[in-house]
Amino acid sequence: MPTEPKAGEVWFAELGMVAKSRPVLVLAAPGEDDARALTVVAPLTSQIRGLRGEVDLGKPRWLPKHSAVNVQGLASLDQRKLSHRLGELPPAQMAKVKAALRDLLDLGG
Repeated sequence: MPTEPKAGEVWFAELGMVAKSRPVLVLAAPGEDDARALTVVAPLTSQIRGLRGEVDLGKPRWLPKHSAVNVQGLASLDQRKLSHRLGELPPAQMAKVKAALRDLLDLGG
């Protein structure tokens, strides 16, 4: 992998035989002191329903289709599953993702 993933970046993830490979938003990357070397991600989808748990991204130049982040699909994976970086969300979109996560997890504020 050419670089280390950072929160807010979108990477292409090789999810194996069970799930198809797809773009994912990195929400948290492992640090040296973390208990597990896992990257927390949320999948992107082009099947947008406009429901709670989706954050519409529009069509960034680095994605082939209009897409949304599905915050209900949170996953942890070995960062070696991330094959290449596609782009990065602007701060305003990342703030919407964080707000959707707070809502989904009933974290308030």
